[in-house]
Amino acid sequence: MLPETVAAAFPLPDQAQWRSAVDKVLKGADFEKRLVSQSADGIRIAPLYPAAHAKTRPFRSEAGRWHVAARLDHPSPVSARDLALADLEGGADTLVLSFAGALAARGYGLVAEDVAALGAALDGVMLDLIRLRLDPAPAGERNAGLIAELIARRDLDPAKVGVDFGLDPIGVLASHGALPATWPELGRSLATLIDELRGRGFSGPFLTVDTRPYHEAGASEAQELGAAMATAIAYLRALEAGGMALDLARDAISFTLVADTDEFMTVAKFRAARLLWERVQQACGLEAKPMALHAETAWRSLTRRDPYVNQLRATIAGFSAGVGGADSLTVLPFTAALGLPDAFARRVARNTQLILLEEANLWRVADPAAGAGGFEALTQALCEQGWSKLQDLEREAADGLPGMVAALANGHVQQGLARQRALRAKAIATRREPITGTSEFPHLGEGVVEVLAVAPMAGGSEAAAAETCLVAEALPSLRLAEDFEALRDAAEAAAVQLGKRPTAFLATLGSIADFTARAGFARNLFEAGGLAAPGHDGFPGTADTDLAVLVAAFEASGARLACLCGSDAGYASEAVAAAQALRAKGATVWLAGRPGDLEGALNQAGVSAFIFAGCDVIETLRSAHAIAAA
Repeated sequence: MLPETVAAAFPLPDQAQWRSAVDKVLKGADFEKRLVSQSADGIRIAPLYPAAHAKTRPFRSEAGRWHVAARLDHPSPVSARDLALADLEGGADTLVLSFAGALAARGYGLVAEDVAALGAALDGVMLDLIRLRLDPAPAGERNAGLIAELIARRDLDPAKVGVDFGLDPIGVLASHGALPATWPELGRSLATLIDELRGRGFSGPFLTVDTRPYHEAGASEAQELGAAMATAIAYLRALEAGGMALDLARDAISFTLVADTDEFMTVAKFRAARLLWERVQQACGLEAKPMALHAETAWRSLTRRDPYVNQLRATIAGFSAGVGGADSLTVLPFTAALGLPDAFARRVARNTQLILLEEANLWRVADPAAGAGGFEALTQALCEQGWSKLQDLEREAADGLPGMVAALANGHVQQGLARQRALRAKAIATRREPITGTSEFPHLGEGVVEVLAVAPMAGGSEAAAAETCLVAEALPSLRLAEDFEALRDAAEAAAVQLGKRPTAFLATLGSIADFTARAGFARNLFEAGGLAAPGHDGFPGTADTDLAVLVAAFEASGARLACLCGSDAGYASEAVAAAQALRAKGATVWLAGRPGDLEGALNQAGVSAFIFAGCDVIETLRSAHAIAAA
């Protein structure tokens, strides 16, 4: 520590001094537009925050390391066992049982219709030394019964076996669109089942508030938090109506939240979730306990193209979940969007957590974000927004249905998510929200990634019971990269048909220094849709560009689409002539950049479209496909 006399010589700058220095760098540019962004919920995200001192802190339910969870989701019990044992031997201490029919099984999932099959899947697993979690599924009550019976047959003390039974009928309604009983009947059934399991010695949790269906349907952070709290309140009321004491009902509930690739918002979301749950408990007249919080990295952020980038996404999401205070964490393997992950992909997912735990030592601080102005401000903003979303859902209660259930049944949730999904789709299409390896820096020469040779099940799962009493429009499960991936698939299909990859010819004007920036932009854009856009050193002539050589190169490329790339000055002097020359050879001519005052002349010369930062890349690429593959 510096002596006081030395420290005094370096006084800390205040906010005004910092802002003055920033304004000098901006040189008149708008501070809000250049340095301030907004979250999906409209929360202002500033570049600098003062230190903060929160009144309450969102502590975890237990101190120490978070639990490393691995998925047990292979349809074959024997194969599932082999993969699970490798995970446990490699450092995992929790197994997530994703039975066939669960949303999280992604069309795969463990097929175990009886205790014998489940026993085969867990053969060699010492259940009293690990934890088990069940993914919510339409057959959730049956799955819970199978686990309880297996533990009884192994003569284990249920009190010493940690099981989160994963019952989530509201989540199943959201993901599958149907429930087999009326809400009052479901509430009574849940209360009875939980009492039975407690009577056998299990401590729970028994119900899981799972926000994955909402996140995969496009939910913002506040929408996810609002759905979580509204669902938990519905369960509290149902169990209390079934005769269960409110504190026992509270203890029966755990939460599963999604850790996404926005580090700041994910950390703030997890911290806000804990604070919101404390407030809900206090409103119920309970002495608040920390929530049991499981995290899973985001399905919607995974890509099928350049899937190795998914490892970076998983690291950011896992880091954020750890800092945010998750009690346990599942990192989705980087090949999960391509099929059932093999042992290598599972090991990478597992080791991602182990490195964060053992080398980064994230678990050693109870709340690493405490006092950081940015995190505290975002946490508080999400608490306010999440509470507002909760109140919005609660107002939908009608005809004996709690707010969350009624909001799913009447389409209120679906409509809100659709609006949010459309906003995000626009941000993806215009690349304001870039996807590395997909919409930005695509890799057309990517190699084949291995997954297990297991086909998804026909229909994807066990459906909800045939006799349906409560229905809702099932929420879609979407990944952000799907539109770009469809374009890449279409380009490769066209390559098979044409004998070569569809190509966009980059008609560069002037020197390398003149065209490099826009040629790089155009190549990145076209390759995001799977089109080849080979580069070259340009076509220098006695003046600026040898148009005869440029046209000859276009004809030799076999392309149908030519994109002019150059500087503003080059466009003013050469673009019209170049467009006319290319049009004369049958090219559809585009230009990289905004046309400005030249638009009329360029259109008259044959330039039919302009590509620039902020344009709708998806629609632009669809048009490029129609031209290049014609």
